[in-house]
Amino acid sequence: MTDRSVTDLTIIIPVLDEEASIPELVDRIRSVCDGAGFSFNVWLIDDGSTDDSWDVIEAMHDLDTRFAGLKLRRNYGKSAAMALGFERADGKYVVTMDGDLQDDPAEIPGLISLLETGYDLVSGWKKKRQDPFSKRIPSKFFNFVTRRITGISLHDFNCGLKAYRLEVVKSVKLHGELHRYIPLLAAWEGYTRITEKVVQHHPRKYGRTKFGFERYIRGFLDLLSVFFMTRFASRPMHFFGMFGTLAFMGGFAISLWISIDKMVYGNPIGDRPLLLLGVMMILVGIQMFTTGLIGQMIILPRMERLDGVHVAKEFGPTQREIG
Repeated sequence: MTDRSVTDLTIIIPVLDEEASIPELVDRIRSVCDGAGFSFNVWLIDDGSTDDSWDVIEAMHDLDTRFAGLKLRRNYGKSAAMALGFERADGKYVVTMDGDLQDDPAEIPGLISLLETGYDLVSGWKKKRQDPFSKRIPSKFFNFVTRRITGISLHDFNCGLKAYRLEVVKSVKLHGELHRYIPLLAAWEGYTRITEKVVQHHPRKYGRTKFGFERYIRGFLDLLSVFFMTRFASRPMHFFGMFGTLAFMGGFAISLWISIDKMVYGNPIGDRPLLLLGVMMILVGIQMFTTGLIGQMIILPRMERLDGVHVAKEFGPTQREIG
């Protein structure tokens, strides 16, 4: 990192009621980044805190202007806070971390060194997590399910300590609880060089956790949403058409069987539940197939304009010969 005309590093920290943690966190970040020789700036994003977090952030900025602040009018959620940070990031590399001192700034140089070897995204892995048992078990299950569904082999999607190339954070769109799935969103945009690094996780020093069990429910629902949007947003017929075809064929097979049973063996079919099931499956299959067709027709103009298609590299002539 020798070009000082470009900031080496932007650090984004969503903050919610962390007035006691902020001064120590700022000191640690300054010590680590100055010691590593990074030119850096930090965005402390106050996501609707009800304590004096914003006053502390202002005081930190007065002491060192590299620490900038952004205050939201209310609590919009971590994804919204991170999205605003991503918009303002201008460093060659971007690091996200939590503001509760459980993420260790001393891990930043190690994360950056992996990016410099060619990775697009490096995710922290809290292998020895300093949290109650009641949080560790649901988290392990959540990460297992996410790995199976997404096909991305990370052990800790929930870890707030991650490092990215700038172009990665400028490509992903965050809302809801999608900050957990940035690796999946990045992979969908073509940034597939993703790895993880074991990082130190500290016990919470001040305050209390802001998240309960309900975050896993919201996270699972968002996982289903992002899985559909990343896999089938440009080809809804593949999703709806597949299930519609299976439902239609199953219903047709049931209806054919009970019809043969009636004609060959003379068994009545009017009071058989299979008749209702077969007809219902045929109707559901037709509806799903039609939904996929309509979805395909809706996105066709977008696909013809090549919206959302990003060129990674291009070789070509610098001049065109005319005539």
